[in-house]
Amino acid sequence: MRWPEHLLWVVAPYVTLVVFAGGLIWRYRYDRFGWTTRSSQLHESRLLRVASPLFHYALLFVIVGHITGLLIPVSWTDAIGVSNDAYHMNALVWGGLAGLGTLLGLVLLIYRRRTSGPVFMATTANDKTMYAVLAASIVAGVATTVAGFVPTEVSYRTTVAPWFRGVLILQPDVMAMGQANILYKVHTVIGMALVVLFPFSRLVHALSAPLGYLFRPYIVYRSRVR
Repeated sequence: MRWPEHLLWVVAPYVTLVVFAGGLIWRYRYDRFGWTTRSSQLHESRLLRVASPLFHYALLFVIVGHITGLLIPVSWTDAIGVSNDAYHMNALVWGGLAGLGTLLGLVLLIYRRRTSGPVFMATTANDKTMYAVLAASIVAGVATTVAGFVPTEVSYRTTVAPWFRGVLILQPDVMAMGQANILYKVHTVIGMALVVLFPFSRLVHALSAPLGYLFRPYIVYRSRVR
C-alpha cells in the first residue's frame, strides 16, 4: 500500500469523523445560539421561495440515494431479484434528476445571495467557503452520475461502497477504493472536506429539530387597548 492511498483512504476518513464529532460538541457547547441558518428571508423572499424548497427536497433524495447506494451490498439486491443493471439504471436516472435539482437550487441560492444587496452583505467568509465546497461536491457528484451512463465493469458498488462500509467497521478496503474511477475518488475527497466543514458552518442546522415547540406552553396574544 502506497502512503498517499493510506493517507487518503485510511487516515483521512477517521480524521474527518473525529473533527465532525468534536466540532459538533464544540459548537453545541460554545456556540449554541449560533446553531442556526441565519435566515435572510426578511431581505428577499421571492426567489427564496423557489430556490430553497428545490434545493432541500432534491438534496434529501440525494442523501437517501447515497445512503442506500453505499450501505446496501450487491448481494442484498441480488437476493430480492433486482439485477445490478436494473439497480444501476434506476440509480442513474433518479440520482441524476436529484443531483441536477440540487445543483439548480444551489445555483439559484448563490445567485440570490450575490445579487441581493442586503443578503450579500450578510454573507460571511465562512458562508462563501461552505458554498464553494458544497458546489464542488454537487458538481463532482453530477459528473460521476453522467459518467455512469458509460458502460464499465467497475462501479461504485464494488469500489467506493465496500470501502465506505469498511470504514464504519474499522476495516477500510483500500484495494477496492484503489480501483475506483478518478471521478469517484475526487467526489469522495470533496465529500470528506464538506463533512469536516459541516459543524462549523450554517449546514449544522440540518441536525436541528424544533422538538421544544411540542412541549412549550401556549403563547397568549392580546390586542392593545386604545
